[in-house]
Amino acid sequence: MPAVRTHPIRMITGYAPDARGRDALALSGVIARALNGHVIVANVRPTTWETPGPGRVDAEWKAYLRERQDAALAAAAKAGEEAGLTDVEPATTAHRSAALGLVRLSVQEECDLIVVGSAPHGPRDRIAVGGTADQLLHTSRTPVAIAPRGYANDPPDTLTRITYAYHRSPTCDDALPLAIRAAVKLEVPLRLITVLLTEHGTPEVEEGVIEEVRDRYERDLRAAVRGPRRTAALRQGVSTEVVAGPDAARALAETTWIPGELLLCGSSSAGPVRRVFTGDMSLKLVRAAPCPVVVLARSATR
Repeated sequence: MPAVRTHPIRMITGYAPDARGRDALALSGVIARALNGHVIVANVRPTTWETPGPGRVDAEWKAYLRERQDAALAAAAKAGEEAGLTDVEPATTAHRSAALGLVRLSVQEECDLIVVGSAPHGPRDRIAVGGTADQLLHTSRTPVAIAPRGYANDPPDTLTRITYAYHRSPTCDDALPLAIRAAVKLEVPLRLITVLLTEHGTPEVEEGVIEEVRDRYERDLRAAVRGPRRTAALRQGVSTEVVAGPDAARALAETTWIPGELLLCGSSSAGPVRRVFTGDMSLKLVRAAPCPVVVLARSATR
């Protein structure tokens, strides 16, 4: 297993002065306190027009953008203090896309994580993937964390357990050491879960072999954590569980989630190497999870 990094985790937090920004800052605060992390609070402002217009109009537009940027960064600093953040650095960039602006900043600042909030149209305590998050989940080279809607209203003091959404595949096995390293660093238990869909029309139901599939998934989970190199350092232990339901939301509802939980998901093998790319199941898990979710980039451990 690769050695645990000794330098503090660096996070880019996408911030706007609204509920999404507060939720993202709250999650950044929880992670920063748990890992002695450094938080860069980022505001992505719109780009100015490429075609020069009347001088007065251009000047007024640029002045308006600067005012908005300054107000957003001032609000971010205040919200960061309220979230308990002590090591905060403001940053700003101009880009037509908020997501791509965050990606560019994460590369420039050599960050380990991008943190954003949920879109406002989703249910409370769940994640709704808006335009910015969706683009991040298909383009970022940096792992992406998303806070559920309303997370800032009652954030936990710290992280208490890592749950890794596992299915037997090369990409999932590649990212598993990163989940183990996270649990070791945090000194929290690690749980591996596999989702078994039982809705009508799935191969498991049609073949009438749900229990056989469940047994296979359980064997895969045991094999995934077998071996002293993978589990010896996990002082808090590791558990495995197959959760079943007609859809991802009802399957996840069949298990217990504790305050301070963090769900890790791997990227789809269909995506580019070393980038985040959510497949169909990962996206369903993101939307169904009752806790913050981190989506890892492919080959994150390499």
